[in-house]
Amino acid sequence: MNTDLKVYNSLTRKKDRFEPLKAPYVGMYVCGPTVYGEAHLGHARSAITFDVIFRYLSHLGYKVRYVRNITDVGHLEHDADEGEDKIAKKAKLEQLEPMEVVMRYTSYYHNYLRDLNVLEPSVEPVASGHIPDQIKLTQQIIDAGFAYVSNGSVYFDTLKYNEKNHYGILSGRVVDELLSGTRSLDGQSEKRSALDFALWKNASSEHIMKWASPWGEGFPGWHVECTAMSSKYLGGHFDIHGGGLDLLFPHHECEIAQSVAGLNTQPAKYWFHNNMITINGQKMGKSLGNFITLDQLFSGDHTLLEKAYSPMTIRFFILQAHYRSTLDFSNEALIAASKGYKKLINGLRIVTKMNHATTSTISINEKHEQELVKLNTDCYVGMDDDFNTAITIAALFNVVKKIHALNLNPDLFNEISKETFDQLKTTFSTITQDVLGLIEEKPTNEDVLIEGLLEWYKTAKESKDYAQVDRIRLWFKQCGMQIKDMKNSIDWAYEEA
Repeated sequence: MNTDLKVYNSLTRKKDRFEPLKAPYVGMYVCGPTVYGEAHLGHARSAITFDVIFRYLSHLGYKVRYVRNITDVGHLEHDADEGEDKIAKKAKLEQLEPMEVVMRYTSYYHNYLRDLNVLEPSVEPVASGHIPDQIKLTQQIIDAGFAYVSNGSVYFDTLKYNEKNHYGILSGRVVDELLSGTRSLDGQSEKRSALDFALWKNASSEHIMKWASPWGEGFPGWHVECTAMSSKYLGGHFDIHGGGLDLLFPHHECEIAQSVAGLNTQPAKYWFHNNMITINGQKMGKSLGNFITLDQLFSGDHTLLEKAYSPMTIRFFILQAHYRSTLDFSNEALIAASKGYKKLINGLRIVTKMNHATTSTISINEKHEQELVKLNTDCYVGMDDDFNTAITIAALFNVVKKIHALNLNPDLFNEISKETFDQLKTTFSTITQDVLGLIEEKPTNEDVLIEGLLEWYKTAKESKDYAQVDRIRLWFKQCGMQIKDMKNSIDWAYEEA
């Protein structure tokens, strides 16, 4: 197991040596999407970032329980406490039950993640399935003296919490500065302070999604769901908590406060946040007309897209930058990503077929041997440095160069040991496929390939090259197909026998 892994911790703002609390067990909780609309590039970046972390820790030998939630209630339209529930609003617009909306967009989300080769988490809880857990946590926070009931809603008392704790410890913010930047309450608000946030909201009679609680019919606040679900499946204090940078404040800040107040513990040892994706230098947003869904990326159906891009191209595009850096989308960047992805996959296809081949007595060249040893080590350097996939991909490209050199000149095998080559081959294949999750995308336009083979068959038949005719027929047969020679044309059909 690797003991040299270092990770950037948003809580300490420095790189810490990774030490799981219950080695070799690792608990990881990641805030998933609110399922009321199409998945977009931002969703893809977060999912792929934590998929790679999950994959690498598993590769190193840790037993990882990866929990990724689905928000299907409580995320309000305007902010954490005001406005209409996003899913309820969508349900009204489309004249559906809220859970129909949830099921539809959750299904879309899962399909896109499968296309992107994102592994399923160990547990994927939904907020609506954990209402009793959220009510229980809310009551614990009330009992601890850090929450109050107001008109059937329950609010976290931020100022009282801050008397003994630091509200703002994750984001580095200070309560006095936060207060100076908020509007003063007009006397009509249910809150004692503008910084207080809802743990439970009283539901109006027309509100669709609501549940019974000790404080009346209502629904949970957005922040409380994650604390309730993470502690249920990972315990009060676990290893990794992650999500997009936009969640750092206030969502993750509120999670810390809830956990300390209600469970008497910091929720996570390490906090990870992936940065945003910009579009030609601008933040992605529907109002700017640069909001691109994954479906549009895969189909090419958007005015900003020159063509369709495959899921593995998108995955490579996201991985070619460190997860904490801003990633700027453009057609040029995606075209470059497509070329880079294919370079790695071509190297993978070649090395999979390669075996250590010697044509004469081996005479180890120590320089060449050490080059391969360093290439092997370099593949891990980036991953061990806060999961820096950009550095790892650069190392893999260097391995591809060596693969091509060995493939073109097998005599070079005489200068390196079989053990060293086999280790490099295994590392390259493992890091590319199992850790980065890059897999070969087979050609999808089968009709073009079939038409080409039929044209070749026709030419062979006309030139009476019957050996070639039989060979092509055999290829079709091996695929469960047969060639049909007709009076004026040649076609194919599935074999019925």
